[in-house]
Amino acid sequence: MASSHAQTTMEEFLAKWENSKAFTLEAIDKMPDDKLDDKFHEFAMSFREQITHIGAAAANISKGFLLGDEMDFDPSAKPQTKAEMKEFINKAYDYGKKTIAALSEAQLSEKIDSFAGKITRRQMVALLDDHTTHHRGAAIAYIRAQGIDPPGYRGI
Repeated sequence: MASSHAQTTMEEFLAKWENSKAFTLEAIDKMPDDKLDDKFHEFAMSFREQITHIGAAAANISKGFLLGDEMDFDPSAKPQTKAEMKEFINKAYDYGKKTIAALSEAQLSEKIDSFAGKITRRQMVALLDDHTTHHRGAAIAYIRAQGIDPPGYRGI
């Protein structure tokens, strides 16, 4: 039985990852400073929390499941300004990119125990990408709720 992968090469994935970073940074730029902590519901994450969660997850998943080296930033940071949020996202995405790019084919194919069950590191990379898209989409809903056009979609 033949298998297929969402990304066929590391180069394609890393280009998509860079697009994801740029899209996330554009979303931060669009949100008004005084609306960063608004919530749709008391149990929902605010825009700031959605964005911070994206960065923290990228860093922590890369470190914990994708063989990442030590980080030169704190993945549990709580950025307060849009400039701090953008710096955090840049560092988290760049750390993720460096970590993912360093994985060999054998490491990507290796099965690991994770919060998602026993999966390959390749599946974990896909999960990380999907997780980022999910939370950025929630953040974009906050932008739209302000009557602001979100940044244009960035796909592959």
